[in-house]
Amino acid sequence: MIFKFRIILDILDDVFRDIEIRDTDTLEDFHNSITQAFGFDGTEMASFYKSDDEWNQGEEFLLFDMSEGQKSVRMMNETALDTVFSRENTKMIYVYDFFNMWTFYVELADITEPQDGQDYPNLMFAQGHLPEHPPEKEFTAEKLDELNDESFEDGFDDQDFENLDDFDFDQNWN
Repeated sequence: MIFKFRIILDILDDVFRDIEIRDTDTLEDFHNSITQAFGFDGTEMASFYKSDDEWNQGEEFLLFDMSEGQKSVRMMNETALDTVFSRENTKMIYVYDFFNMWTFYVELADITEPQDGQDYPNLMFAQGHLPEHPPEKEFTAEKLDELNDESFEDGFDDQDFENLDDFDFDQNWN
C-alpha cells in the first residue's frame, strides 16, 4: 500500500510537503524523504515521536543509537511505516537537528494502492519556503500557585553550605 502524508513545519506560515511512500519503507526512508523535500542536507540527528490527537509527544524512534546499550531504543531503520501508522494511528512528531529544533507535524492523510509507473517515495506537493532560521521555541512550565519561595527553603539550613571543605567529594563521587 501507499501512505500519503502531510508534513507541516511548526511555524505560523503555511509550510508543508505532501509525500507518498510505500507502507513497507522504514522511518529512516521517510526521514530521508522529508529532509530532501525540505532541502536539508540530512546529516543532523533526528527523531520521530508517536503522537495522539492533541499532538502530545510519545515514544521516540531514533536515527542514531546514542544509548551505548544502556537502554532499549527503537530505531528508524528497524521500524516499517506500517508498524507505527494505521487508519487509527495517523500522527507523529518529527524533529530534525536538535540544536535548531526544526519541528514538524506528520499526519497520515490517505492509504491507497500504488500506481503503475510511479516511483516511491514521491513528493506530491510543496507549499511555502523553509525560513532561513528555525522558529524560536518557548519552553515553559505551568505555574504552580501553591508554591512560594518559602516552600523551597523548608528543610534547608544555610549553615549546611558554609564550609564545603567538610564534604568528602572523593568518597561520594559517582
